[in-house]
Amino acid sequence: MHIVHLLASPFVGGPERQVLGLARHLPSPYRTSFLSFAERGLARPFLDEARRAGFPAAELRHNAPRLLACVREVADELRQRGADVLCTSGYKPDVVGWRAARRVGIPVIAIAHGWTAATVKVRLNELLDRVVLRWADAVVCVSAAQAARVRRALVPERKVVVIPNAIAAGAFAPAEPAYRELLLKLFPRPPRFLIGAAGRFSPEKNFCLFVDAAARVAAESPDAGFVLFGDGPLRAPLAEQIARLGLTERFILAGFRTDLAKYLPHLDVAVLSSTTEGLPVILLEALAAGVPTVATAVGGIPEVLEDGRSGYLVASGDAAALARRVADLLRDGDARRAMGLHGQRKVRQHFSFERQVEKYLELFARVTGKR
Repeated sequence: MHIVHLLASPFVGGPERQVLGLARHLPSPYRTSFLSFAERGLARPFLDEARRAGFPAAELRHNAPRLLACVREVADELRQRGADVLCTSGYKPDVVGWRAARRVGIPVIAIAHGWTAATVKVRLNELLDRVVLRWADAVVCVSAAQAARVRRALVPERKVVVIPNAIAAGAFAPAEPAYRELLLKLFPRPPRFLIGAAGRFSPEKNFCLFVDAAARVAAESPDAGFVLFGDGPLRAPLAEQIARLGLTERFILAGFRTDLAKYLPHLDVAVLSSTTEGLPVILLEALAAGVPTVATAVGGIPEVLEDGRSGYLVASGDAAALARRVADLLRDGDARRAMGLHGQRKVRQHFSFERQVEKYLELFARVTGKR
């Protein structure tokens, strides 16, 4: 069976890592190829990574607003590759992929990673996506919370399948001490505690809340340092906020790191400040690294993070509560270690790619009629 994934990849983020992980863990009778809209050249790092992993990957020539040309090109690619199933990730791939798959006569599975409502344009596109999902052969939701949103969009119940995000066994590799030293060297004065977060600097991640909470924690914990991995359109406003709050030497914007998993085990506390999520891969990675996490209780986060057992849940937008829970963990080393171990055990048991692949194989068999 040949599985083709269609994306509009602006960088190698959570959805990209998920489909690559799925492809790596499928058994040998299954083949995988990747297609991506060019996104002004931003898709190339993802396509290059797919090729390095041994998968055929192609950058599409056409893009919005020439949707009919996009449909024809994707349909041609599906025919030439002998695709059996098309998997789509994101509103543009959903819209174009649905029409292309129908032209070729193969089933289409839309993967609903989550909706961000980041801008007016994105909200309009996501509204269209809610309609198109009704016509897919199946809609994979990465969390029960996302499945509830998909059902509210009037997608028939028989098409909705919950398959959580996953992480590879390599995420549990032992920590390398050199990476903590690299983290500490980012600061003019190395802190005792490291509190960190990671993600795209976009509105739904709400990293300004993390900065606000950091200022509150810093006021009572002079030995705490903060690091934020990633990049995006809100980098300049975040840098300005950090300077305005007097955190320049204590809050580091560390940029996008392809080896992020090497740094995570050296955090004392991880933070997620999002206003909306499907199921954030960074949460799974932080817990796999044994790091207790303080996160906003949105989307699928409460399905993974057990309040008081692997970290703490706080209300979205509440900087004071976020700061208070981070400070609680910094004060109690025993609690940090116990919560880190509990979260690690849960992720290892329930969120492996091996478990994810089993569910995808059942779904592929159902939509194609093949076993």
